[in-house]
Order: sequence, then structure tokens, then C-alpha cells
Amino acid sequence: MSADHKPLVSINRLSKRFGKVCAVDDVTLTIQPNEVVALLGENGAGKTTTIGSVLGQLTADSGAVMVFGHPAGHWSARQQMGVMLQSAALPDNVKVIEQLQLFASYYPHSLPLEDVLKTALLTNLQQRKVQTLSGGQKQRLLFAMAIVGNPRLVILDEPTVGLDATARREFWRCIRELAARGTAVLLTTHYLEEADALSDRIIVLSKGKIVAQGVPAQIKAELGGKRIRFRSSASLEVIQKLLPETRVYHRGDYIEINSSAPQSQMMTLFTAGITTQDLTVSGISLEDAFLHLTQSTAPSDSSVNIQEIS
Repeated sequence: MSADHKPLVSINRLSKRFGKVCAVDDVTLTIQPNEVVALLGENGAGKTTTIGSVLGQLTADSGAVMVFGHPAGHWSARQQMGVMLQSAALPDNVKVIEQLQLFASYYPHSLPLEDVLKTALLTNLQQRKVQTLSGGQKQRLLFAMAIVGNPRLVILDEPTVGLDATARREFWRCIRELAARGTAVLLTTHYLEEADALSDRIIVLSKGKIVAQGVPAQIKAELGGKRIRFRSSASLEVIQKLLPETRVYHRGDYIEINSSAPQSQMMTLFTAGITTQDLTVSGISLEDAFLHLTQSTAPSDSSVNIQEIS
């Protein structure tokens, strides 16, 4: 991260309603220079509304959104941003290089096209017509269009949705190359492995509120560091009474425990005569942390506790 700590994006107590639905509720966050931030949440959590507010496409009901020191949507802010949205469409009967030349002409200080092609892994495809590209190749072209203007901040909204595993990992290389060049990235994704692999910081939204933020390893460690998983004839209630300081829950036919002391807790269960089958102990994943944060019942008032992990 840059030594300049003045944020590129500053959202202060943003709220936005659509009729009776509160899409974003008192959200405050920043994005710093050279930082890759993953914005996570289930469908309807408020991710798209937050991005629309940063882009200036939506007007806040309350709160403020500043981008590069300007109100969101200001021309000077838009000139320093690149955006790749899920709903973008491409013309079929043009070449890759022609599409990039057109977009480069929109910006006063666009990047050399050869650099953009290299970063987006499109060098060997530049003379191809868009209609002949695969799904993954079209995603890389949209990515190239987002970065050709030499932006200080790039917003990527579900950039790898629908791609197979190979294409997704190719796209990860594109994002890492972009971040290595010093560009800040705001990323939304439903692929938690993707967020874990790419982000410097994760922000988790649930029901329009931020429920946790921090680096991926710290968010995972907050749950206890290890996951104990087994099947048992004993009830969840009995096991919970034996481990009163630990969250015990069902996932399918299995009982799962997020634990910071798996050996002593398993000894407690064995001593009490609890039998187990298919016992495994593994590290906590980002998926475990995400499910814990988003499936917990949030308070109905505005005093929801945000887990600030640092």
C-alpha cells in the first residue's frame, strides 16, 4: 500500500432505500491507493447499490460518497476510474484492437495499447473479431477496456462469473498484474476462493450493513482457526452444553465446531462419551467465515456490531 494514506474512495454513512427496502444502511468504508478490496455479500446484501453510488449512478438518501476528492459521478472522478460491470455488451463485428483503440480515445492519458494487451493476455488475439472470442476471452477484453484509460481505481463487478476454472485463474493473473502496477481495485465476487487469493482487504455486507472487514487471514482466524466436523448420534444441544463457549451447528448430516483448541475440546467430548464418525479437523476457510457472518441474525436497530479486524 502507498505511503499516501489519503483514500481514493471515501463513503461516509451511506444509506439508500428503494421503496420499503433498505438496500444500503449507514455504510462507511474507504479504499486506499494500491489496495485490492473485495466486497462480499449474498444476493441483495447491497454490493450493487454500493458500487452504483461510487459510480454516481445512484443518489444517496443520506451520507456522502467522495471519489478522488470529488462527489461521486463528477467528471474528474470518472476520468480516473475504470469499470467492468456484469451487464456490459460488446459489438460483434469489430476487432479486439479496434475496440481498444476506440476506448483509448476517450481518455487524455490512456495506456499504450501493447501494455494493455499484455496485461489482459490479449496480445495474440488483437486481430480477432469479437464474435469469435470465447467467454473468457470476452471477459479479458472487457477488463482491457476498463484499464486502457490508465485509471487509478478499477471496479470489477463479478468479473469471472460464468467462467470455467482455467479461465478464472487466467483472469486472476490479469488482476494481479494490474494491482502490481499500482492500481487500486474494488472487486465483487461470489467466488470466495477468488476473494481470498486476490484481496488485501475484505468487506462483508449483510442486509445492507457492513458486518466485518479486515485482511482475509484475520477474518478466518476470528472464527477460531480450526473447524471440527463429524457425524454423531448425540444431539446438537448436548454437544453445545459440553462446549458452552463455542459455536456448534449443523451442516447437513454433520456437526461442525469452529475451534481455537480442537484437541482439548475433542477430549471433552470423548470423556463425556460422545461418539463420532467421519471426524475431520481442518483450517477455517473464507467460506466458513462468510457463512458465519452472513447467516447470523443481525440486530433490527442501527447499532449492529461491526467486526473490525486489524
